[in-house]
Amino acid sequence: MNWLRKLFTSEKVLPPIDLGQLRVDLHSHLIPGIDDGAKTMDDSLEMIRGFKALGYQKVITTPHVMSDFYRNSPEIIIAGKKEVKKALAAENIEMEFEAAAEYYLDESYTAKIEKGELLTFGDNYVLFELPYLAEPPNLATAIFEMQTNGYKPILAHPERYGFWYNNFDNYQEMVDKGVYLQLNMLSLIGHYSPIAQKIAERLIDENMISFLGSDCHNSSHLDLIDVARTRPYLHQLIESGKLLNNTL
Repeated sequence: MNWLRKLFTSEKVLPPIDLGQLRVDLHSHLIPGIDDGAKTMDDSLEMIRGFKALGYQKVITTPHVMSDFYRNSPEIIIAGKKEVKKALAAENIEMEFEAAAEYYLDESYTAKIEKGELLTFGDNYVLFELPYLAEPPNLATAIFEMQTNGYKPILAHPERYGFWYNNFDNYQEMVDKGVYLQLNMLSLIGHYSPIAQKIAERLIDENMISFLGSDCHNSSHLDLIDVARTRPYLHQLIESGKLLNNTL
């Protein structure tokens, strides 16, 4: 991995932190062929071996659910999970493997909430994401509906939503409403953008992050996670005692 670290020599680096402290990753795309993540079962197994090598004991994979693009139902996701678990057993790969979803907050999301068909993990947590261009008008309603229906919302990668960059109070508003924030590990090496990295670092400084995720789509992401292990802000977040990954 040394060649990767050389790409980021302008930043301070520390000895790689042990990700086994997290125990669980809650955001990834490892079921083959149903979204923009793993394409084949071999891809899935290669990535899961990578998680194991990094010290993880459990992976909760979260395929995209989007009404106009990735029309994954609970049945599709659960069937895919069973196939991956079968392949893990056949290859003698010891890893707890569960599945939920990363729900896109579109016009059909409230209906899914009302029908009680959301896939959850841990203490009835639901992972959801927003569009990248603008805050959706139904955001407050969706949060309210999730909570009144007994779900605990986790907002995926808030550091990537550019429409909030000029008003940091929006992040605090989410926390004040009882929404948990999940940071993407690769944001801490500028993988998405320099400003996403700065927002991620500020969220850590403000103690607003409850979950840390890989958002792993392919094996190259795991190589970059190995780089992120040397970042001071990742050390700061994991050592803060604020993360809830290991409760899942």
